[in-house]
Amino acid sequence: MADLDDDYIKTGRILVIDDEPANLKLMDRMLRAQGYLNLQLIADSREVVTHYQEEGASLILLDINMPHLDGFAVLEQLKALNDPLLPPVIMLTAQSDREFLLRALSLGARDYITKPFDRAELMMRVRNQLEVHLAQRLIQEQNTVLEERVRQRTEEVSRTRLQVVRRLGLAAEYRDEETGEHILRMSQCCALIARELGWDEAQCELMLLASPMHDIGKIGIPDRILLKPGKFEPEEWEIMKTHVTIGARMLEGDDSDLMRLAQDIALTHHEKWDGTGYPHGTAGEAIPLSGRIAAISDVFDALTSPRPYKRAWSVDEALTLIKENRGKHFDPTVVEAFFNVLPDILEVREHYRDSNEAS
Repeated sequence: MADLDDDYIKTGRILVIDDEPANLKLMDRMLRAQGYLNLQLIADSREVVTHYQEEGASLILLDINMPHLDGFAVLEQLKALNDPLLPPVIMLTAQSDREFLLRALSLGARDYITKPFDRAELMMRVRNQLEVHLAQRLIQEQNTVLEERVRQRTEEVSRTRLQVVRRLGLAAEYRDEETGEHILRMSQCCALIARELGWDEAQCELMLLASPMHDIGKIGIPDRILLKPGKFEPEEWEIMKTHVTIGARMLEGDDSDLMRLAQDIALTHHEKWDGTGYPHGTAGEAIPLSGRIAAISDVFDALTSPRPYKRAWSVDEALTLIKENRGKHFDPTVVEAFFNVLPDILEVREHYRDSNEAS
């Protein structure tokens, strides 16, 4: 325990509860003589909890035999507050029976002193309990500060990681004349659908971070194919399709949840529900859910975005295609979730409009 300054200890707020005015005056004189000036004298035990909730306390000196609420009832009320740092309670009572002692301790009292008491002994016990409580409060405050610093640092790391991941995705997008806004829209759409499907916040955050890397494998596709404005020849299309396996290989070897999810998305976002997709023709629920979510998000944004080689489809045209391909290209459950969050998806689409479309 850290050493506490004497002046700091003397600032601790002490509640003294006793229905006898003479006893309150006696305790007031004794405590003030020792330098304890932050005192609250309470004659009506029904007011204890109110005073504590309004001003707090570092120590409570509590009698047992009192009208309205006895000391045991006051202990029960304090305990019911579920305060993580409830102040210590010293019982000051004429009751010397062991039954009273055990009951008081079982209800949370830290000490039990019978009247008449030795003044010096009482003052030492008061100081000891204050030292313990105030030290615990300091530790709690320090922990709160540390937790806040950790939270801020975690947020900073998360933001940095998101930027790194997005820039990695941009490296692929810029190669085939797509835009940075595409990966922003697509990743936000993935997270919205995942949340609608019941993913928790941590999983949705991973989806937001992992999905921008869905086309990272395009880095490995030759420019003569990737940048070709017209239709691919069959052999060119086969090369183009290898971007999913290239991407998966680029992302493998890291056992973090983020990279495993990114690898699944990169490999499977062109698989189709009916098994006619690539690279492996995987069908149905054998396709990772992350890949099924990414598939519909990627297709919708690609269709509704202008490119040098095509016009942007209208939202209605894209939605019609998605409905027609429910159970074919797309998982029916994911399609339902997509339409449930469609207003949010359209809001994201408007917020992250392509610069060429906005102009």
